[in-house]
Amino acid sequence: MCGIVAYLGTEDAYPILVKGLKRLEYRGYDSAGVALLNNKDITLYKCKGKVSDLETHVGESVTTGNVGIGHTRWATHGPPNDTNAHPHLSGDGDLAIIHNGIIENYNTLKDELINRGHKFTSDTDTEVLAHLIEEVRSNTKVDLFEAVRISLNEVVGAYAIVVMDKNNPSQLIAAKKSSPLVIGIGEDGTYFVGSDATPIVEYTKNVVYLEDEEIALMDKKTGLKIVTIQNREKIPYIQELEMQLEALEKGGYDSFMLKEIYEQPRSIMDCFRGRMNLQKGMVRLSGIEKFEDKWVNAKRIIIVACGTSWHAGLVAEYLFEDLARIPVEVEYASEFRYRNPIIEKDDIVIAISQSGETADTLAAITLAKERGAHIFGVCNVVGSTISRETHSGSYTHAGPEIGVASTKAFTAQVTVLTLMALTVAEKRGAIQPERLHRLIAEINSIPDKVEVALKSNDIVEYISEIYKDASNALYLGRGYTFPVALEGALKLKEISYIHAEGYPAAEMKHGPIALIDEEMPVFVIATQGQSYEKVVSNIEEVKERKGKIIAIVTAGDKHVRKLADHVIEIPKSDDCLVPLLATVPLQLLSYHIAVMRGCNVDQPRNLAKSVTVE
Repeated sequence: MCGIVAYLGTEDAYPILVKGLKRLEYRGYDSAGVALLNNKDITLYKCKGKVSDLETHVGESVTTGNVGIGHTRWATHGPPNDTNAHPHLSGDGDLAIIHNGIIENYNTLKDELINRGHKFTSDTDTEVLAHLIEEVRSNTKVDLFEAVRISLNEVVGAYAIVVMDKNNPSQLIAAKKSSPLVIGIGEDGTYFVGSDATPIVEYTKNVVYLEDEEIALMDKKTGLKIVTIQNREKIPYIQELEMQLEALEKGGYDSFMLKEIYEQPRSIMDCFRGRMNLQKGMVRLSGIEKFEDKWVNAKRIIIVACGTSWHAGLVAEYLFEDLARIPVEVEYASEFRYRNPIIEKDDIVIAISQSGETADTLAAITLAKERGAHIFGVCNVVGSTISRETHSGSYTHAGPEIGVASTKAFTAQVTVLTLMALTVAEKRGAIQPERLHRLIAEINSIPDKVEVALKSNDIVEYISEIYKDASNALYLGRGYTFPVALEGALKLKEISYIHAEGYPAAEMKHGPIALIDEEMPVFVIATQGQSYEKVVSNIEEVKERKGKIIAIVTAGDKHVRKLADHVIEIPKSDDCLVPLLATVPLQLLSYHIAVMRGCNVDQPRNLAKSVTVE
């Protein structure tokens, strides 16, 4: 989950590396560091804390150099401190390395290297890799590129690495397995490397996404060379970035999270633009049409995801069963492969991930593919590993999401999953044309309705002030809004550190009701629809126990208003689309409460955006 960045060119590397690290800081911010190469000397700067702490640590006396590597860390092996911060050096000091991932057999490798006389200064698995490469190069007398290739054949685990050699100032070497890595190709032998494209887009649109077990040699004189760790040469496939630099800036907002909440009308529209025809009442997703027979004849859909994406998968369970009449199971990707799941060849597995790099979801994909299922990916990042490993899929087109707590990614995923359910429902003949046309018209109106929902900000901020000091919170929903309750609780936990739980409203009396007293805020999604009367009954049960009711209601509701302590109105919509609207005020609520509690909403403690380790 760490962020890595590297530069090889003619400009001063340090400003490029620091700017890149700031754009990658959502991937981890326990510590940061850079290594700069100048006149065959490696200068190392690193410290515990964020990139801003690194800048303070470096001060005005930074060494210049045209080659450099940088790293922002989310700690796995070894606590966050100055010593464990990356980059790490080899024992002879000739090599510097940065690493994202986990070397699972590092203890075995470390013991063998200690027996050979190596001494280690950190607790990290990464330093072991630096010493291993040094040992291989010393013993075999091969060049560094070959030493990296041989060393990686001894490694078990996940890695994205960049290696710099003080004796080869015109080269960088990069490699990856199960962790993302992208190479940007500039002019006149200039190269950029990043965990994703965000540090690169400012300088070049031409990129190469490394595949698993590929090693890249970047050389100012000879260009880019890629081989596999089995030593098979590959022709680099250069792609053009679609990302816009403006999407990586806050654009006048106080935080990326707030900006991304307010981007949702646009991001939802971008999800259905070109895929839905209002006049013809038609939805078309090419990833489904290419494999239409599999979807029409599917006996079961299995959805694998983690975190917020898992909540989107729960919404999809309701959508596919309600609209397309296909049985659905929603699985935590982190548990999926450890229980020997039953997967049949006529199953379809939908893998959902904002980054397209989630390690647990990728592991679930690998298992499902081995057992013959058709794999469909839903992700946001073009060129990501999930987009390459699945048989087909759909991008959400939400644009870069920098805030660690997902907001627009969730509504974008739900939008795409809704389009998928409608497409499959039509192809299976499971939905009446009148309902299909009505839902398409409803989807078309959602961006405008989200704009209206965002206007609840003032009342949400007022409510946040009242409950910002709560130590616990309960979120209740029924049917399509149960996953919204889970997502609302997760957002509050993630960024304000208040303990919160989401429940189906009817389950409250099977345990959670014991927690309710006059100090407990209970957030209830009580929109008009199929379960409205039942939810009203649940509100009355909370009220009898003196709980504080904050209800999200359909505009114009009068009944719940009489019962609740506070109400937040959202526009009326079909039950299956309410998650796209009801989520918005809950996102604003978690944002305002976190800000009032002095929390960093973009970089909540202990979290990272892209979970690329298991």
